[in-house]
Amino acid sequence: MAYDSPEQLLVKAQSLAGFTLGELAQQYEALVPKNLLREKGWVGQFLEYLLGAESASLAQPDFPSIGVEMKTLPIDATGKPLESTYVSVVPLINLHQVQWQGSVVQQKLAHVLWIPIIAEKHIPIKERTLAMPFLWQPTTSEIQTLRSDFEETIETISMGRVDTIDARFGEILQVRPKAANNKALTECMGPDGELIMTLPRGFYIRPQFTKRILKQHFN
Repeated sequence: MAYDSPEQLLVKAQSLAGFTLGELAQQYEALVPKNLLREKGWVGQFLEYLLGAESASLAQPDFPSIGVEMKTLPIDATGKPLESTYVSVVPLINLHQVQWQGSVVQQKLAHVLWIPIIAEKHIPIKERTLAMPFLWQPTTSEIQTLRSDFEETIETISMGRVDTIDARFGEILQVRPKAANNKALTECMGPDGELIMTLPRGFYIRPQFTKRILKQHFN
């Protein structure tokens, strides 16, 4: 379905709060997987389906007509994020055209519908409960930090130093390998400008940052 505004989407998302994934799946005749090892993206895809996301797997926000990206956020019973949040793939070649403004990361993080889910490991998937969804936009200083993290990453890769990017790199955005296994290699710039093979990488938001977002919103 098409929404006229982010607020209209929020109302729909908030109508799901308090339900378990099992209750929602029963209502919409969907099958809940026993575990998420093989279907890691199931929860996000199911909620995108419930909310009528239009984007599928295109490199744009989930609701492009209103410029909103949907992100599920697994939390524990105290509201602490349980993992980092995937944003998009990291470009590894043809980097001379890549800039922050208009990038997939910038577009996806300009306006986010966060859907927290109480999802501790001991809770069966069908019993995991949706907490209250909320809309979020980064502040001017947060945008500057995100931009700096993004540009430093792209610059480092364009200099052929992708292997120097580790988990400590970036204040808000973290870069991590994103591949089904260690054989799923892709092309990247090497130290002498040649193409080398490396693992695909993804941009992720650090859990310390999503913890801050949650705290600011619910306080």
